[in-house]
Amino acid sequence: MTAPDPAEPAYHPAAALDLQARRLLWRCRRGMKELDVVLERFARHALPGASARERGALEDLLSLPDPVLAGYLLGGNTPPEPHLAVLAGAIRAYVAKEGGSALS
Repeated sequence: MTAPDPAEPAYHPAAALDLQARRLLWRCRRGMKELDVVLERFARHALPGASARERGALEDLLSLPDPVLAGYLLGGNTPPEPHLAVLAGAIRAYVAKEGGSALS
């Protein structure tokens, strides 16, 4: 997924999303609060304009175990798969733009 356009609203209610987007948004709820916040904020912003390929990358990312995902999104690790590396970078950039904290 590309970095969200700062001119667009940052919050999209789940009801405004299509079925696939709502399912992906639901999968953003993980076992770690930090991941929940990061993933859900990014997904609400990015899913409405995401292509099928971008949604597929998010689905692939969400299939990873929490410790691996935390390393990619909250730590300094980079996924070896190029499409996941691009997405993880976009999520980290979004979080940094929004204040740099997963919990603020």
